[in-house]
Amino acid sequence: SSDVHSQNSSNPPRMGYACQACTKRKVKCDKAAPTCSSCRKSKLSCGYEPPRPRTRKRKPSEDVLERLARYERILCEHGLLDPEAALTAAAEGPAREPITLLWDEPEGSKAGKLLPSEGDSGYLYLNGKLWQDLEEHQIQGVPDGDEEEGEEEKAEDEAAPARSEVGFGFPSDPVSVALAGGPRLNLAPYHPTHEEVMLLWATYAERVEPLCRILHVPSTGAMVERVSRDPSAASKSEECLLFAIYHFALFAMTEEDALSKLGQSRAALLRRYHFATRQALANASFLKTAKLPVLQALVMFLLASRSSFDAHTYWALTGVAVRIAQRIGLHRDGEKFGLPPFEVEMRRRLFYHLMPLDAKAGQMAGMGVTTLPTTWETWDTRLPLNVNDDQIGPGMTKAPAEQQGPTDMMVCLSRFRLGNAIVEQAMMSQKGGGGGGGGGGSRPSPGRFDNADDAEQAVNRAESEMEEKHIRYCDVIDPLHYLTVCMARCGIAAMRLRIRLPRTASPQATEADVREAFQLALKILDTNAAVCTHDGLKKYRWHAESFFLWGTWDSFIFVLSNVFLKRRRMFSDQEADTVWDRIEVMSRYHGDLPRPKPALFAALGRLALQAWEARPSTKATTAEPDFITALR
Repeated sequence: SSDVHSQNSSNPPRMGYACQACTKRKVKCDKAAPTCSSCRKSKLSCGYEPPRPRTRKRKPSEDVLERLARYERILCEHGLLDPEAALTAAAEGPAREPITLLWDEPEGSKAGKLLPSEGDSGYLYLNGKLWQDLEEHQIQGVPDGDEEEGEEEKAEDEAAPARSEVGFGFPSDPVSVALAGGPRLNLAPYHPTHEEVMLLWATYAERVEPLCRILHVPSTGAMVERVSRDPSAASKSEECLLFAIYHFALFAMTEEDALSKLGQSRAALLRRYHFATRQALANASFLKTAKLPVLQALVMFLLASRSSFDAHTYWALTGVAVRIAQRIGLHRDGEKFGLPPFEVEMRRRLFYHLMPLDAKAGQMAGMGVTTLPTTWETWDTRLPLNVNDDQIGPGMTKAPAEQQGPTDMMVCLSRFRLGNAIVEQAMMSQKGGGGGGGGGGSRPSPGRFDNADDAEQAVNRAESEMEEKHIRYCDVIDPLHYLTVCMARCGIAAMRLRIRLPRTASPQATEADVREAFQLALKILDTNAAVCTHDGLKKYRWHAESFFLWGTWDSFIFVLSNVFLKRRRMFSDQEADTVWDRIEVMSRYHGDLPRPKPALFAALGRLALQAWEARPSTKATTAEPDFITALR
């Protein structure tokens, strides 16, 4: 492993764009600085110049609105139009457009962007709200799937024994393992000792389950206790689940915990159990299984592996999980099919973890949501019950009565309920003839409303439901209760921000419009900072670092674009300082921000660099933040 480390540390720095010589010759450039390998071999002068910012193409609606505003001013000057009527018409333009509140627009509902892939003749298609909020010169030259590397692809020294046993090149994802068709690998050497297993299980139950309640802790704990004493007695599905638990527990650990409790570095153990989990999935023939524990293991593996794969591979993997879920009917409520109450409940829990995961993966890959329900006839899985784990169990014949107030499901259920409330109201709007953005022959869109007024009413109703069923019962002294309140209120603020973003993008946007959106974005960034710095949430910091609160990236893009670039004169130096403080907190607690990959973070990094360089001149002597230096 020391050789691998020294090799990685000696790699030359890479630029974010191809050199001039390779660009002119239309050949692949490895972007090594100061001289790329292609120019070195050809003995050419190698020079890097940043690509020119492309002029953003104006939307036809922007041209029309600008001409309309000009004509209205002329008519008002000549007394031919009431000024108040003119202002009302201009203000209502964006407000009458369809509004989407959940993640990104579904694929097919609007045109995306087709950009040339850096250094070759391919193209990269992007269709997502976050990407469309970025300027084209910030996206230009982002790494494509061939150039992006996950952490697992950079260092695989722990898997060297596995390579020799399997006998072919080491695949970097479970689908490749399955497609390669090699012999099943005996994973007995990869099982930890009984004592280590119980430590990992305790870590998982304490740090992961409260936030991702996919398993039933009492029955799973009994299985872990039994199988850890004799791993050879484990079934293939049990082995999948065991390794997924080990892997997720290590993901939730700190480096200090791993060294003190397990005697090895966190990174080395993660690589070991990452390999073992994906091999266990292949051993269980996960692509054709109908067993719920195998799909549980796959979803748990994906939740803890976002940084291990490039964004496009990860989105493909979550799509595989969705297809498996559809094959076993996870999208249909098990109660309608007479399934046992315990199985019904576990299927619901898994469904409501998988769908947002796939939606988020699509967003990070630059795509819209493709798997949310469009009709109640095809997707009808109900929310899990608000109960504690000790109220349910295998063999139960009747579902327990739901509790009023906090339960083991509190954090998860509040997150599920907020998204589900918006989907339900949008679907009801379509069913009632409102269209929900699906009228005029286009397909229905979950979470989409005809206009800002309808969307605002839906958010108000969702907020009331959250207050009534969750927030009112929370005691913010308890860290998990505090996190529940933060996530719920941040989600509400994020949806309200999404309603206002189209208005701020309009040429007719007033200062009041922009400031209203700014206050919402600042509230989201403040909440994100509060969660990251809360001492009582340290053991859940893996979640805060890897899974941003709802609306964080929308807020990041909005404040940097408007406070430092587009509308600098509208904001004071003090407001600019406040914004930058929140951005620095993000950089400290979210390790993704300084990374040049995946592609979305590369684009966001360029935006952050532009904002830093455009900061007020009075702050020119301020020391450059570490994450800005890392982004250069």
